[in-house]
Amino acid sequence: MAFIIAHAPRLPTVPAGISAFFSGLAQGIATYIDRHSRVAEVERLEALSDAELAKIGVRRDRIVYHVFSDRFWI
Repeated sequence: MAFIIAHAPRLPTVPAGISAFFSGLAQGIATYIDRHSRVAEVERLEALSDAELAKIGVRRDRIVYHVFSDRFWI
Protein backbone atom coordinates (compact mmCIF):
# COMPACT_ATOMS: atom_id res chain seq x y z
CA MET A 1 0.00 0.00 0.00
CA ALA A 2 1.30 3.49 -0.87
CA PHE A 3 0.42 6.87 0.58
CA ILE A 4 0.56 10.06 -1.49
CA ILE A 5 0.52 13.54 -0.02
CA ALA A 6 -1.09 15.97 -2.45
CA HIS A 7 0.06 19.20 -0.80
CA ALA A 8 3.35 20.56 0.45
CA PRO A 9 3.76 21.25 4.15
CA ARG A 10 3.28 24.88 5.14
CA LEU A 11 6.55 26.67 5.92
CA PRO A 12 6.70 29.04 8.88
CA THR A 13 6.35 32.69 7.82
CA VAL A 14 8.83 35.37 8.79
CA PRO A 15 7.36 38.34 10.69
CA ALA A 16 7.20 41.52 8.58
CA GLY A 17 9.57 43.45 10.86
CA ILE A 18 12.33 40.87 10.54
CA SER A 19 11.81 40.65 6.80
CA ALA A 20 11.99 44.45 6.47
CA PHE A 21 15.17 44.54 8.58
CA PHE A 22 16.99 42.02 6.40
CA SER A 23 15.71 43.65 3.22
CA GLY A 24 17.07 47.01 4.39
CA LEU A 25 20.34 45.41 5.42
CA ALA A 26 20.74 43.83 1.98
CA GLN A 27 19.99 47.16 0.31
CA GLY A 28 22.56 48.90 2.52
CA ILE A 29 25.23 46.35 1.69
CA ALA A 30 24.50 46.67 -2.04
CA THR A 31 24.75 50.47 -1.79
CA TYR A 32 28.02 50.22 0.14
CA ILE A 33 29.56 47.90 -2.46
CA ASP A 34 28.36 50.08 -5.32
CA ARG A 35 29.67 53.28 -3.75
CA HIS A 36 33.08 51.86 -2.93
CA SER A 37 33.57 50.45 -6.40
CA ARG A 38 32.82 53.92 -7.78
CA VAL A 39 35.31 55.50 -5.37
CA ALA A 40 37.99 53.18 -6.77
CA GLU A 41 37.06 54.33 -10.29
CA VAL A 42 37.34 58.00 -9.24
CA GLU A 43 40.77 57.32 -7.74
CA ARG A 44 41.87 55.50 -10.89
CA LEU A 45 40.82 58.41 -13.10
CA GLU A 46 42.41 60.99 -10.78
CA ALA A 47 45.72 59.16 -11.14
CA LEU A 48 45.66 59.68 -14.93
CA SER A 49 47.42 62.62 -16.55
CA ASP A 50 45.46 65.45 -18.15
CA ALA A 51 46.42 64.14 -21.60
CA GLU A 52 45.10 60.65 -20.76
CA LEU A 53 41.87 62.14 -19.43
CA ALA A 54 41.50 64.21 -22.61
CA LYS A 55 41.78 61.02 -24.68
CA ILE A 56 38.73 59.57 -22.94
CA GLY A 57 36.90 62.91 -23.02
CA VAL A 58 36.85 63.73 -19.30
CA ARG A 59 38.05 66.96 -17.71
CA ARG A 60 39.73 66.64 -14.33
CA ASP A 61 37.07 68.78 -12.62
CA ARG A 62 34.31 66.50 -14.03
CA ILE A 63 35.70 63.10 -12.94
CA VAL A 64 33.16 62.61 -10.15
CA TYR A 65 30.30 63.64 -12.44
CA HIS A 66 31.56 61.22 -15.08
CA VAL A 67 31.73 58.27 -12.66
CA PHE A 68 28.35 58.98 -11.05
CA SER A 69 26.63 60.16 -14.26
CA ASP A 70 24.01 57.41 -14.11
CA ARG A 71 22.97 58.55 -10.61
CA PHE A 72 23.03 62.35 -10.95
CA TRP A 73 21.77 64.50 -13.80
CA ILE A 74 23.78 67.69 -13.47
